[in-house]
Amino acid sequence: MTRNDHFLPAGDAVGGPFVLAVSPATDGPLGYSSLRIVELVAGETHTFDTGDEEMFVLPLSGSCTVVCDGEEFTVDGRENVFARVTDSVYVPRDAGVSITATGPGPGRFALPAARCTNRLPARYRAAEDVPVEIRGAGHATRQVNNFGSAGVFEADRLIAVEVITPAGNWSSYPAHKHDEHRPGEETELEEIYYFEISDGPGADGAASRGTTDRQGFGFHRVYGTPGRPIDVLEEVRTGDVVLIPHGWHGPSVAAPGYHMYYLNVMSGPGEKREWLICDDPAHSWVRDEWPDQNPDPRLPLTSP
Repeated sequence: MTRNDHFLPAGDAVGGPFVLAVSPATDGPLGYSSLRIVELVAGETHTFDTGDEEMFVLPLSGSCTVVCDGEEFTVDGRENVFARVTDSVYVPRDAGVSITATGPGPGRFALPAARCTNRLPARYRAAEDVPVEIRGAGHATRQVNNFGSAGVFEADRLIAVEVITPAGNWSSYPAHKHDEHRPGEETELEEIYYFEISDGPGADGAASRGTTDRQGFGFHRVYGTPGRPIDVLEEVRTGDVVLIPHGWHGPSVAAPGYHMYYLNVMSGPGEKREWLICDDPAHSWVRDEWPDQNPDPRLPLTSP
């Protein structure tokens, strides 16, 4: 497949030991944020240096031990992203890190990251300490696992959250943006969306591996503002990535029958780490309907 600037189907961004590797160093539109995913069999170890990036070690499937500059953390993971909220570990810039999969089966570990200036201490975050937020209402209800959001977990530049959208629902809606610095109103942040979609009957477990037989699907939309064009409308499946340097983004639509997961990674040039967004004014009125609607009773789909 041919890699383009903003939509990377699964397998289009393989790099070194990683089944997915997107960063400012790769040929793409990112200047601050990164995402890498490494697959390890039980007992296998991946060792690396963080360089000028801070990052999380986040199990998508499997469990692991993480050693950062000699300090060891035991990470209780999950069977897949639709099974439970997971433990994670924050590791700082300029650190030596190793990840060892502890089984019983193979593991897939995401490394959401951002270039940063300050070196903070490595920290373990238990699943039980992750705030689970139910956002929206009606068919726009979704679940947000705030393991690395601003105001919830201290980092220098990196913001990262998980979103689960039940089958048939819309999320990242109304469409919104965060690509300008407007104090108190909007933060300049680029964003990565990494998708996994739940399996349907007869599938071979692709949602827990991010690989073949990607039966489930959804859709994702990104569009530009005056003078800053971008145009993405893609069918997304497990392992696909959308890169958003600017522009309105949303909705993310989960097809009936298939739950949608996405990992959001955000960072930008601002000195203050915060997430302030601006709705597309053509659709912001939708929020006014939510107080009269009930949240989707299927949520939360996962918990610690």
